[in-house]
Amino acid sequence: MKYLSEYRDPALARTLVDRILRTSTKRWTLMEVCGGQTHTIVKQGIHEVLADAVEMIHGPGCPVCVTPLEQIDRALHLAARPDVIFTSFGDMLRVPGSECDLFQVKARGGNVRIVYSPLDAVELARRHPDREVVFFAVGFETTAPANAMAVWRARELGVDNFSVLVSHVTVPPAMVAILEDPGNRVQGFLAAGHVCTVMGWEEYDPLAERYAVPIVVTGFEPLDILEGIWMAVVQLEEGRHEVENQYVRSVRREGNRPAQELVSRVFHVVDRGWRGIGTIPASGLGLRPEFAAFDAERKFDLHHIRAEEPAECRAGDVLRGHIKPFECPAFGGACTPESPLGAPMVSTEGACAAYHNFGRFQAAAAGGA
Repeated sequence: MKYLSEYRDPALARTLVDRILRTSTKRWTLMEVCGGQTHTIVKQGIHEVLADAVEMIHGPGCPVCVTPLEQIDRALHLAARPDVIFTSFGDMLRVPGSECDLFQVKARGGNVRIVYSPLDAVELARRHPDREVVFFAVGFETTAPANAMAVWRARELGVDNFSVLVSHVTVPPAMVAILEDPGNRVQGFLAAGHVCTVMGWEEYDPLAERYAVPIVVTGFEPLDILEGIWMAVVQLEEGRHEVENQYVRSVRREGNRPAQELVSRVFHVVDRGWRGIGTIPASGLGLRPEFAAFDAERKFDLHHIRAEEPAECRAGDVLRGHIKPFECPAFGGACTPESPLGAPMVSTEGACAAYHNFGRFQAAAAGGA
């Protein structure tokens, strides 16, 4: 793909690594918020080559990983109904619920379908007026505009057999929860570039000021991340705490105003549970009352479905940055990508999957990470 190799140039990467190592006078602790960034960091070994200067802590920026277990169980309940066509992005199908996952429901006869856009689910509902079509609306601010558009379009077209099971979460409240955690060690953040493409970074300015932490909006390629780390280290060395934008080719300070306006018309801020973490106040998006007819939880009366996290899975500690994946006793044994206990071992953005898939758990077990 055009303009991809430039962001993976080995010579430029070595230059940035050297610059970070020379700039650091102590070992700083940074958290990358996004799971996509985590996979690049672990796959490329960035956390290893910078280990003397920077410790990278992996944050809760994987929307699949933070979707509460009870919400997965609600999805499984819906998917098993004979009158429902349950639709989702593919990365949700192997996330374990209390007893099974969506793939297993599909194997047992459930009408579970992968779609590439929530608007595909709306069209599916139009073609099947005799069935209820539910879309699993999961994600951070990045996916919220498309999901809002699907609900808006369904109302516009009068498609009353379409609904969404909403599990949207937002990034800034999670950062606040991490910073106010008594065990917090994070001294600076790499913010998720795709979230900021939609939302901009104005809402991060008060966080940087209040908690005296640098926040650098960063892309996802190796050079993006290395430059973002260098910018954060420079701020820490100079005693500054500002929001800076590394991802200039995509992100503007104000973000995408039309997308934000659409989201605000369809959704409003709600408290939201995070898998393994618990409820974070004002950290989610829920449908506004005027769109209640499209709320699957209300439509199918799912509020009674509750679930407890498995005690042997320490996904919450991983997502909060308290431990690295290999420090969980179940990692690589009772919990593998083929037989996961928690979502971070399943998702393409999960930290546990990154360590397992790229062999970093072997180095960790030998004391090399």
